[in-house]
Amino acid sequence: MPVLDTTHDEETLTLTLVAEFAATPERVWEVYADPRQLERVWGPPTYPATVVDHSLTPGGRVTYYMTSPEGEKFCGLWEVSSVEEPARFVFRDYFADEDFNAVDSMPGSTNTYTFEAIEGGTRVTYESSFDSLEGLKTVLDMGVVEGSTGAINQIDELLVKV
Repeated sequence: MPVLDTTHDEETLTLTLVAEFAATPERVWEVYADPRQLERVWGPPTYPATVVDHSLTPGGRVTYYMTSPEGEKFCGLWEVSSVEEPARFVFRDYFADEDFNAVDSMPGSTNTYTFEAIEGGTRVTYESSFDSLEGLKTVLDMGVVEGSTGAINQIDELLVKV
């Protein structure tokens, strides 16, 4: 399984996942740069994602929704602030309404995804920084660690198929 470690730190308000893949940073980067590949791994296996808009560029937006097994849609929005292909990108992640506007009552986070070449592949560090301890605890209680782990662990299969 790609996810090697998950930690959260209530003092720094961060959640960090570390994963390794048997592919180059450029290949792993493609998973996030291509909306059709991204939607195959963004949601947990039982909540597939549909990417609606995708602009992985500074100032760009990525909008998507995940569909539950019962057919409910859960929308999200990235506001991309920094891109250093294929090493790193930073974005603000929000829960969104059906028009892809950020939902102020739900926690947002600043996310930094870092892709590092290692022997035999790539190590990706996924770090989310929250504005408050309440926001961090909210997403932990919602199962973000389990959901993110399930989603990231789908990437290996995609890397082999594409």
